[in-house]
Amino acid sequence: MVEPVTPQQRRATLSGIALSVPVTVLLWWALWAYLPDPIGANSLRLAIQCCAVAALLTLVLGVEAVAHERLFTAAIDPLAGIETGRMRVNIRYLSNTLEQYVVFAAGLLALSLYASAKVLVIVTIVWVVARWAFWIGYHKSPLMRGVGAPGMLQSMIVLLYVAYRFGSDAYGPTAGIALLVIFAAIEVVLFWAAKRPAQ
Repeated sequence: MVEPVTPQQRRATLSGIALSVPVTVLLWWALWAYLPDPIGANSLRLAIQCCAVAALLTLVLGVEAVAHERLFTAAIDPLAGIETGRMRVNIRYLSNTLEQYVVFAAGLLALSLYASAKVLVIVTIVWVVARWAFWIGYHKSPLMRGVGAPGMLQSMIVLLYVAYRFGSDAYGPTAGIALLVIFAAIEVVLFWAAKRPAQ
């Protein structure tokens, strides 16, 4: 049976999220207020470019962190099971970032149909910064990785917006709302299932 989370663990994780959300909102505001509009940008083209830059600054750096550690330590043999704590965090960061990147990229590409080029750049910057915060927080303490949660929240908001627009464009506002209700219902079931004792 899996041990339940302790109140101290939950507080530590939630405090990281609580601290990072207002910082993310402030970052969004500052970028909206002071970041110049991209020059002559086509939204879809820019979204593809943003996906590439985000991959370089998050995924590729994660790959490099693991590769460098393997190159200079006995962990050069990946089957030897000699990973340091730092390498294990970097591997977890890399795995999580790959998962999050798929969600981010799908949302950003679809958002390019509806949003300005500047919004696409801001979404990308905020997501990349959130990934860095997750990485740094994870190295400080596994429970501090929650400081990167606003990046996932932003990706979810983008996908919810795009899903609504898709449903609304294709079949009217009722279809758009229905997609959001379906997502919310499944989210409630997942939340309820997670609170039940695991077998």
